[in-house]
Amino acid sequence: MTSEILENRCFDEIRIGDSASVTHTLSLNDVQLFAAVSGDLSPTRLDSELDRQLGPSDLGAHSMWLGAQVSGLLGKQLPGPGTVHSGQDLEFLAPLAIGEEVTISITATARDAASRRVSFACRGINGRGETIMTGTARVIAPQLKVRMERPDAAQISIQSHDNLGRFIDRCQQLPPVSVAVVHPCDESSLAAALQAKREGLIEPILVGPVARLRAVAEQAGLDLADVAIEDVPHSHAAAFRAVELVRLGKAAALMKGSLHTDELMAEVVSKTTGLRTERRITHAFLMDVPTYHKPLIVTDAAINIAPDLDTKRDICQNAIDLAHVLGVERPKVAIICAVESINSRMACTTDAASLCKMADRGQISGAILDGPLALDNAISKEAARIKKIDSPVAGDPDIVVVPDLAAGNILAKQLTFMSNADGAGVVLGARVPIILTSRADNRRTKLASCAVAVLMASAAAGQLPIKAGA
Repeated sequence: MTSEILENRCFDEIRIGDSASVTHTLSLNDVQLFAAVSGDLSPTRLDSELDRQLGPSDLGAHSMWLGAQVSGLLGKQLPGPGTVHSGQDLEFLAPLAIGEEVTISITATARDAASRRVSFACRGINGRGETIMTGTARVIAPQLKVRMERPDAAQISIQSHDNLGRFIDRCQQLPPVSVAVVHPCDESSLAAALQAKREGLIEPILVGPVARLRAVAEQAGLDLADVAIEDVPHSHAAAFRAVELVRLGKAAALMKGSLHTDELMAEVVSKTTGLRTERRITHAFLMDVPTYHKPLIVTDAAINIAPDLDTKRDICQNAIDLAHVLGVERPKVAIICAVESINSRMACTTDAASLCKMADRGQISGAILDGPLALDNAISKEAARIKKIDSPVAGDPDIVVVPDLAAGNILAKQLTFMSNADGAGVVLGARVPIILTSRADNRRTKLASCAVAVLMASAAAGQLPIKAGA
């Protein structure tokens, strides 16, 4: 498909009477995105049901959105790229309702050759032909011709917060943690370890065939100067040696490189030479979801395929302990199933009820648990209200415990690839945290995975105060 080309009109090409227009239907998403940017978060502007009940009586975010459409016309069509906005005086004569069509037009009314300033009359007309906006906009028209591809709006997203960046920032106050990086024999894993070193998060010990490591570094333009290397012949030996470095006290965390997760975990869970504790080893994604109001831990999405009740208890407790390290004093845990009612034919619902009773009896500590909850009423207070679910967790969980690995993996990937979320992956329940990154992870996510492990290792070493639950 051929991309649309934007071409501006220089001052000398603009004549009095030249015009441009755009027609758009105002959606709730338009208002929500604009409100998030502007900070105008009145519920009467952001709730479609309230909008229908109250009618279009509010000129706030809707009118500001109209003004933004005028700016968009000036910047994209007339004069186009290179335009400098110098002012707008707009009058809003009537509100615009969500779902209503509007046509915004601009017409050149005056031009000054000495300053290249052009004035435009602006007008907004709704779908019924009524004028809802008039005014004037002033610009300095471009002097040079510009042709460029129109940016694809579908590829643009707004990250309303950066919770993962916040965890990275916390690590700046801590000394770097020694991390055994297991067989980082591809550019992705090697670059991630070296980037974490440059950011002051970790001191990596690269465990792998030294010739391959140097070849990868040379090909990718990476510098291995001042980086410790443990030379071993292959990935199996790398996993064994990295675990050994932890047992010897030379590393406080592990980081997976280009070997398969199962290969690394086989050494971690070894009964004779591994890093097991009394807990089952579990996995957690720390998700930063643009549409959710705080960090969200999703567990288990990578280790335990079909966990039984005892394993789910450890999955919960490991995630709770992680939340404490991250500063959540008493995390809320949603036990997720397909339904929110207990059904003896659905084991996940009876497991959820048992886990909640375990929390009541102190077998799981430091958190508030509720379940079974379906995902909608776990995440949405409104969904819980409609279904008459009275729960301190519904709509506000810090931790989502899924019924099995397939559900957790699908949920995490849906959030990542369909909701523009970032997810830092870490393995819990071993003697040290284990950093799991993917080649598909972006730079921020890889650094965040390291940051979570740094916080955990620092807490274990007594360098980070933990807010334990009451």
